[in-house]
Amino acid sequence: MTLDLVLRDLRLPEAPERVVDIAIRAGRIAEIAPNIAAEAPSESFGGRLALPGFVESHVHLDKSCLLDRVSGAPDLPSAIAAVSAAKPSWTEEDVYARGARTLEKCIAHGTTRMRTHVEADPRIGLRGFRAVQALKRDYAWAIDLQICVFPQEGLTNDPGTDPLLVEACEAGAEVIGGCPYTDVDPHAQIARIFDLAQRFDLDVDFHLDFHLDPARMDLGEICRVTEARRWGGRVAVGHVSALSALPPSEALAWARRMADVGVALTVLPSTDLFLMGREHDRLIPRGVAPAHAFHAQGCRCSLATNNVLNPFTPFGDGSLLRMANLYANAAQLGSAEAFRACLSMVTDQPAALMNLSDYGLAPGLAADVVILDAPSPEAAVAELSPPLAVYRAGRRTLTRALPTLHRP
Repeated sequence: MTLDLVLRDLRLPEAPERVVDIAIRAGRIAEIAPNIAAEAPSESFGGRLALPGFVESHVHLDKSCLLDRVSGAPDLPSAIAAVSAAKPSWTEEDVYARGARTLEKCIAHGTTRMRTHVEADPRIGLRGFRAVQALKRDYAWAIDLQICVFPQEGLTNDPGTDPLLVEACEAGAEVIGGCPYTDVDPHAQIARIFDLAQRFDLDVDFHLDFHLDPARMDLGEICRVTEARRWGGRVAVGHVSALSALPPSEALAWARRMADVGVALTVLPSTDLFLMGREHDRLIPRGVAPAHAFHAQGCRCSLATNNVLNPFTPFGDGSLLRMANLYANAAQLGSAEAFRACLSMVTDQPAALMNLSDYGLAPGLAADVVILDAPSPEAAVAELSPPLAVYRAGRRTLTRALPTLHRP
């Protein structure tokens, strides 16, 4: 068997007790086995952990890196208003430059697949969408970028937004998104977004219930429409912070409902912690939905970045491993099993949520491999282990040197 490259002495998340080699041919995984005999070039990694790449299921490239012009906001409505006021001045070149800065951070932290939400409305038009399309093209050597176009500031209450969403779908958006809590008629927006999803055969991804009042949740309507339209397995909801305000028995009932109808949950730990509970001056609620409990009930769950260096989240470095670690802290998780679940929610779970068909470490799949400076999944999450090497279709796209201690 002629091979292009062999990556040696690696551990896989599902069986870290074994050391294996990964053989690559024509950009795909040819074989995974111990001690593969081959004349091909090889690199040895000393028993470190290999992943098929981190999967970012919810980020906003178009409005990242804004802190030099828009300061942090005291609450969610203020953050939306601050960015809304800034959007008319954004050019395609500006969105591209800021998005590239964030995208390169994500790539440097081992992200190989991404879904980015992009706003379309009369203030920004499709300038942001076109800029992110250019990023998708220009960074295809390192990452698969999936574009979700959505109305951040409402749909039924924002004339001119609907035709822009249609135009973006016609121009190649892969996902249609929504934000019902900013709409005067949330259920009408939900119905219209599903109309567009069915018209263009797109997956759906909603920002949803980003508050702490279970009495005004729209999650039930999302589940109802998903079931009625037979769109199960193609719908995700992000934030859903209201779930964190429910008794555990009620939250788990929602987990089973979502699993049954095929609605996935994405939790954005950094933004949710930053913006929720600001009306409290003590014993501040975390506002982070219990993704690990939903995952245990069979609901697809992911942890994601959301915003980077803007009024919604005035920090961030693009590391999904940091999101997994932050979530484990917020959810007070500490077992090896829980750490493995957290790692799953930034790798295979978001890959399933995004319906990625060519993801994983198995023969025949794309040779996208990220190697962490860790011996196991739990160590990677607990210690925030950095990626030492990243391969995209068998080509090395990142090298990070190990630190050197200069002892006296």
